[in-house]
Amino acid sequence: MDHFFTAVEEREHPEFRGRPVIVGADPKEGKGRGVVSTCNYEARKFGVRSGMPISRAWKLCAQAVYLPVNYELYRRASTAIMNILRKYSDHFEQWGIDEAFLDITSNVKHPNEAQATAYRMKKEILRREGLTCSVGIGPNKLVAKMASDYQKPDGLTIIEKHEAKKFLAPLPVRNLLWVGRKTEQKLKSMNIKTIGDLANYDPVILSENFGTIGTQLYLMAQGIDRSKVEEKGDVKSISRELTFQEDTGDQKAIFEALDRLSKEVHSDVLQQKLLFRTVTVKIRYENFETHTHGKTLSLVSSRLSDLQKTAGRLAQDYVTPERKIRLIGVRVSNFTSAEKQMTLV
Repeated sequence: MDHFFTAVEEREHPEFRGRPVIVGADPKEGKGRGVVSTCNYEARKFGVRSGMPISRAWKLCAQAVYLPVNYELYRRASTAIMNILRKYSDHFEQWGIDEAFLDITSNVKHPNEAQATAYRMKKEILRREGLTCSVGIGPNKLVAKMASDYQKPDGLTIIEKHEAKKFLAPLPVRNLLWVGRKTEQKLKSMNIKTIGDLANYDPVILSENFGTIGTQLYLMAQGIDRSKVEEKGDVKSISRELTFQEDTGDQKAIFEALDRLSKEVHSDVLQQKLLFRTVTVKIRYENFETHTHGKTLSLVSSRLSDLQKTAGRLAQDYVTPERKIRLIGVRVSNFTSAEKQMTLV
């Protein structure tokens, strides 16, 4: 989906269309704390980005419409969209609140048919939900995902198997799925700046430097991905992470971000009709030192208050003014089906 949270807000409030819209914390006239959750393309023209401190967003674009995060609204829109998409393929995999993979190999014989299917999907989502999406069509999940990001908003990009390596080659190595800042920095120190550089690198040296991940990086740079599109029958965990655009020691902003991440996780828990028992937080400091700390509750729960309170307590010992944080995350696991629980009751 295209700038999903702000797109849903614009659908609900047509008067916002054409204006910069930012979903996240209250800017309080440039003195607010917290970060940008999502912004639309008009706001991005001013340099606003997700994860940016809300105070900086205000300096860049004070004239924007600033809105609080409304997870229940976005969850309802997501459910409706996923129900539309499921009709187009027997092999479906939801990826977060606003992305999905569909394997339509058995339904089409030619790329033109795949293109026609994608246009039908896009039109139905627009007609029924009033929202646009960008679609990537490729020989595997990796290429399709990267193609979906290639032309936004409202784009459609088709990459055939023989074109995959050429399509990926000029893109920055950071664009490759699963390559984060730390991996990017290490690759750049090896003079690997583009995916093409990675594809042409000695796989033995990559393996020596990155272990089994090095082999996987090499294969992905060739456009090779053998992972299947499949609905995750038994969900092991649900998590969200946020990398701050600037490392921060602002405790209020950090805990506000943790609360928002907890709301996103909670939304997924409700959508998948689960009860959780274990809560884990993840903290990464500016020097990349990373800590995870978890707690198992005495009883299963689906309450947001239990999640936020537990996550906050777990993070308390790690969030101090003396140490700046670059990433924070929250995860729930140890699930029980809410539907089965109700049946038992």
